[in-house]
Amino acid sequence: MIRSVILTLLVLVVPAHAQTIKLDTEDYPPFNYREGNEYKGVGVEQVKLLMQDAGLDYSIEMMPWARALSLAMTQQDHCVFTTVHNAERDPKFKWVEPLLTNRTVLVRKAGSGINPDTIEEAKAYSVGTQRDDYTQAILETHQFPKVDLATNQTLSLKKLLSGRIDLMPVSEDYFAVLQREGHAVEVALVLTEDIYSIACNPSVSDEVIARMQTSLDKLIADGTQAMIFEKFGLGGAGTP
Repeated sequence: MIRSVILTLLVLVVPAHAQTIKLDTEDYPPFNYREGNEYKGVGVEQVKLLMQDAGLDYSIEMMPWARALSLAMTQQDHCVFTTVHNAERDPKFKWVEPLLTNRTVLVRKAGSGINPDTIEEAKAYSVGTQRDDYTQAILETHQFPKVDLATNQTLSLKKLLSGRIDLMPVSEDYFAVLQREGHAVEVALVLTEDIYSIACNPSVSDEVIARMQTSLDKLIADGTQAMIFEKFGLGGAGTP
């Protein structure tokens, strides 16, 4: 009888501990990127620390953004980061946030003379971005009529610099990275202010989400998140 009870308890307990949360992301510095065989970035470092603190088994894999987002939407125990939490995505996921807050800006090629004062004026120009990136949803919400979709941000940037598109939406922090790397780009207009998060498939239990959130809250409260921002040159990223 006792042996039977013990076996029953093991059956109930083991699956919860054996669960592995699969965290998918893209190559999008300084948030997430690959350096040799190591994953680094503002999002990656926070995710590693919070998952370890929460005592959860996890894996991180880098892949094209559209695939990472699709896996989190359709596959059990999958999450995607670093993801903008917007109205369109809100009901599709369970959320752990904020990994950071940041503005999204429209950038132009330096010296291009393209200078819209409002979003309505910006609609007169061709705008390029990565397919299934959060910025595509922003452009669609604002009904931009001339949108060029590329497979990745690097290709969109090449189109911007070669004059094939007029404007490109990027996070303000990514814009700072582009400037540090010497790309001839400048801000034309502020589009939105965003919260960047971990978005998890609804199959991820509320208990797991709560443990992840508690650990992220600790990173924020003890100053670790701010130190990670500083490390990657994002000093003001946590400021709303």
